Amino acid sequence: MIDLTDTDTTPGNLGGGLALVTDGGDESLVRMWGDVDATLRDQASEVMSAVIQRGDRVVVDASEVEFIDSSGLAFILQLVNVSDEAGRPVVLRDPPALVLEMFDMLGLSEHVPLDFSRGDETGAAETALEAARR
Repeated sequence: MIDLTDTDTTPGNLGGGLALVTDGGDESLVRMWGDVDATLRDQASEVMSAVIQRGDRVVVDASEVEFIDSSGLAFILQLVNVSDEAGRPVVLRDPPALVLEMFDMLGLSEHVPLDFSRGDETGAAETALEAARR
């Protein structure tokens, strides 16, 4: 198994990043932060490979994402598709409004299961989308 827990996942880290953070439990936690774009292609490949090897529930924490382009969206969708094919649950946790708006514009909102750690999922998603549309 590839352990990427040494990667600097500190919010405020310059640029952006992707990392698989494991705690030995039955969950693969993928953290995304900062600018998630094509410059993270190598990190995305490493994380994807590690997640596939682990074979457990996948949680993608997007709470610290400040910018995301089509490469970042594609990474999330690939994780969802790979996990679905393997019969493993996957959720996108606490995505910011900009991520929700992009999935909404592309008609992909229904394909990405969401999880909001701060309360009601429907209310949180609607509030985030309304803020993004202003």
